[in-house]
Amino acid sequence: MAEEGKGVVATVKAIWVYPIKSCRGISIPQAPISPTGFRWDRQWLVVNSKGRAYTQRNEPKLALVGVELPNEAFSEDWEPNKHSYLVIKAPGMDVLKVPMMKSAETVDGVSVWEWSGSAVDEGAAAAQWFSNYLGKPSRLVRFNDASEVRPVDPNYARGYRVMFSDQYPFLLLSQGSLDALNALLREPVPINRFRPNIVVDGCEPFMEDLWTEIWISKLRFQGVKLCSRCKVPTINQETAVACSDLTETLMSFRSDKVLRPNMKQQQGRVYFGQNMVCIDSITQGNTKIIKVGDPVFVLKMVSSAADAAA
Repeated sequence: MAEEGKGVVATVKAIWVYPIKSCRGISIPQAPISPTGFRWDRQWLVVNSKGRAYTQRNEPKLALVGVELPNEAFSEDWEPNKHSYLVIKAPGMDVLKVPMMKSAETVDGVSVWEWSGSAVDEGAAAAQWFSNYLGKPSRLVRFNDASEVRPVDPNYARGYRVMFSDQYPFLLLSQGSLDALNALLREPVPINRFRPNIVVDGCEPFMEDLWTEIWISKLRFQGVKLCSRCKVPTINQETAVACSDLTETLMSFRSDKVLRPNMKQQQGRVYFGQNMVCIDSITQGNTKIIKVGDPVFVLKMVSSAADAAA
């Protein structure tokens, strides 16, 4: 059963946006909320010759691709002009500048996990850059929000949508949880291994597992599902090299067997962080912003991770 009204329990420590799926994120002091998550988050995607998504699971070199947006891109109601660029850098590569004003050229048959549809093609120069970098035919595409909708799983959050995110608009993680994990590791890992959107501080480790409704900057966020982790957190984001130590440690205290012992069928999953939607992103018309330093109020929570959706 959910408990009500726990008050301020944490503050927003960091905000991260990942413009190109599986490439490096940008740490920013504030971010506008859109109906699909933070504005610009996972709006672009690198695909193979068949339009299938590349991610760090199959192309760990994407971890080394840095992305920059104009600082003003994270201001309320900002719109790109002909001088606005997505700037892309990687070791051994020239800088690539992709215009942020949308091209008119679309391509069909783009797919990421269960979804397929059309996307905006970012042109020959971007395609050549990623083809050279990855050593195989590649293209850079942008989500075509003028014609496409990618809904989240309605079993967990009906009526919400994303662009090229894995499943949900936001991933929230606490600094306390990272610190608790690092206390068990031979070599501590930075927060970028887990690719969160919102990092909070000041709460006990893994308290975010329990939050079913929180309030940040007068916006309500709903915790809809514990985040089950794939192999990406094992990849060092500075070297693109994977290490198994992290998975073994997480399995020891963050697996479904440990956290959810009464589940009828254990699937060997490990959980770290909470997937969230912003309730007010689809009910309020005006752009809303959250900022580093904002207090986090817990409105509803469950009593244990075993009671949380997963």
